Amino acid sequence: MPYEPPTHRVERSIRALTGARLVAGVDEVGRGAWAGPVTVCAAVTGLRRPPEGLTDSKLLTPLRRTALAEVLTDWVTSYALGHASPQEIDALGMTAALRLAAVRALEGLPERPDAVILDGKHDYLGAPWQVRTVIKGDQSCVAVAAASVIAKVRRDAMLADLGAEHPEFGFDSNAGYPSPVHRAALEELGPTPHHRLSWAYMDALPRWRHLKLPAHRDAVADESLEDAGQLGIF
Repeated sequence: MPYEPPTHRVERSIRALTGARLVAGVDEVGRGAWAGPVTVCAAVTGLRRPPEGLTDSKLLTPLRRTALAEVLTDWVTSYALGHASPQEIDALGMTAALRLAAVRALEGLPERPDAVILDGKHDYLGAPWQVRTVIKGDQSCVAVAAASVIAKVRRDAMLADLGAEHPEFGFDSNAGYPSPVHRAALEELGPTPHHRLSWAYMDALPRWRHLKLPAHRDAVADESLEDAGQLGIF
């Protein structure tokens, strides 16, 4: 399917309005998975022409995504990954876990960015980071698209490694997201140490329901933030 390639329009706007010199694109993967970490990538690309075919990782085939990630890791000015574990997600809730992973990624860059382009409409970073949220930023913004591809490929590789430890769950193909193989393994074997034990899917596992942890109640806050519309400082 044809798509419009991402541009530097948002980054140029931020630079012009704020004087920011270093702008990072940030995207996450794994938010809706049942197992594995949530992973955030922060990427700095400057204003150079992006590699051919760059777009949101979800629009790429696995083969193309993997090949593009190899190109991107050399092409970007810098990038860093941050993760929040299933245990941190259970303890903190997803919003706080996302922030933790994003801060780890941003602080992993060789130089602190002056501004951040965050995919989506929900600013889960907040102060002191200077954030602009962009709906579908992983399709429209070069730096966010680059972060999207790198994050997806790196997290998929992590889950494939976990799949070697727990082959019955099919992590190498489902990346910790619900699938028929994943569901069947959960019903038969119960959750692994890599599962999020506070999530609602545990209610559907009578044999293992006793392992469920209390859910952190950040869902209402998430909904109110999303209802507020586009967030950010500019």
